[in-house]
Amino acid sequence: MADRAVPVVEKRLMEVKLGEIGTWVGGRDFTPNGMISSVRKGYERYLNKYIHVKKGGIGGLSMVLAGYVVLSYVWSFDHIKHDRMRKYH
Repeated sequence: MADRAVPVVEKRLMEVKLGEIGTWVGGRDFTPNGMISSVRKGYERYLNKYIHVKKGGIGGLSMVLAGYVVLSYVWSFDHIKHDRMRKYH
């Protein structure tokens, strides 16, 4: 029972070999509903792994905060870059 072959489409990304990546990506659902469901699934996995635990710590919330800081820096990088190149006298 444990020796049965699993189709490439049903494997997780970390279990896919390099030669099978094209088949694996081709089996993904890139419709708007598919994208929304994949984001929802990832969000629920994050909640179950880091937030909804018996002995929670600061790890999950600090990851959200770090993600926010990186995202806001990326959004404002163009403005920061122009300020850096100005000459002050």
